[in-house]
Amino acid sequence: MNPSSRDGFTSTFGVLLATLGSAVGLGNIWKFPSLTGMNGGAGLLLVYLLATLLVGLPVMIVETMLGRAARANAITTFDRVAPRGQWWWKIIGWMGFLAALLIMAFYSGVAGWVYAYVFKALSGEISTTDPKAAGAAFGALVSNPVSSLLWQWVVLGVTGSIIMLGVSKGIEAVARRLVPLLFILLLVLCVRSLTLPGGAGPGLTFLFSPDFAKITPAVVLTALGLAFFKLSIGMGTMLTYGSYFREDQNIPATATRVMLADLSVSLLAGIAIFPAVFAFGFEPAAGPSLVFMTIPAVFTSMPGGIVFMTLFFLLTAIASVGAILSLLEVVVAILSERFGLPRKAAAISTIAMIAVLGVP
Repeated sequence: MNPSSRDGFTSTFGVLLATLGSAVGLGNIWKFPSLTGMNGGAGLLLVYLLATLLVGLPVMIVETMLGRAARANAITTFDRVAPRGQWWWKIIGWMGFLAALLIMAFYSGVAGWVYAYVFKALSGEISTTDPKAAGAAFGALVSNPVSSLLWQWVVLGVTGSIIMLGVSKGIEAVARRLVPLLFILLLVLCVRSLTLPGGAGPGLTFLFSPDFAKITPAVVLTALGLAFFKLSIGMGTMLTYGSYFREDQNIPATATRVMLADLSVSLLAGIAIFPAVFAFGFEPAAGPSLVFMTIPAVFTSMPGGIVFMTLFFLLTAIASVGAILSLLEVVVAILSERFGLPRKAAAISTIAMIAVLGVP
């Protein structure tokens, strides 16, 4: 494919929001709080911050620059930068292809839980501050294979429809509308969580006062993996997005802004969740269910809670779209550019592969 004929981002602001949309999503609102709670709180946060600054940001800049220089998908990028005759470099690109499919197999399932919670919030089914009732509601959802698969397929249908529209009309257009709304609602949630009786002190201490004895090699590895996951690096995403960057885009500056905004959203999510965890007597190490139990409790305790709760899960569902689109684009770009599939056929093929991988 001629690089000049490829779709791309249309503005500097669009580049920033689309890249931020890839980084900001369920990783901030679901994965960061659950891993922080399971790994001792502030200790993991401290290592995560260092890993993001010292490892994640440099790798993100390099991947994006490689993508823009090659103006191609992840596999072709490594074809073009490899020393002459060293064909095996492209294996790294194929690893990105495989990583995107495997990550999407579980990530789209978690996004399905969020989609389901939009309707649960609207119906008032999850309006409770009782940890047992909240846990039972979440358990009923994830233990039902039919419901879980149906919601996963809904997620794939929504994101597949967007990815078919292309880079500028699909990915960039959605990101422009999504990211600002999510920031605003998270701020509202933080204010409410910090004013819960008895929760702010213990919650903030857990999040920001590290116990260095809990920083084990396993915690360091978890934090490093979280940094890679949150910045969408090591999986072909930034290589692919970089190929759509404008020539006048300042990549180090953009990457730094994305990194800082991504950290801010993670911290806001932590501030919104952990005071509520202690105020209502939830278990910080609850794992994947933590967000789905604490967020309803926070909103239930405030006026107009059902409306705000529904809006929060709706925006979180939309937030998951940005990261899903970035992973889908890795596979779609490879199928369309290296195998000559039309974009619509490449998108449908990608969705079908993920749907099959997601069943187990």
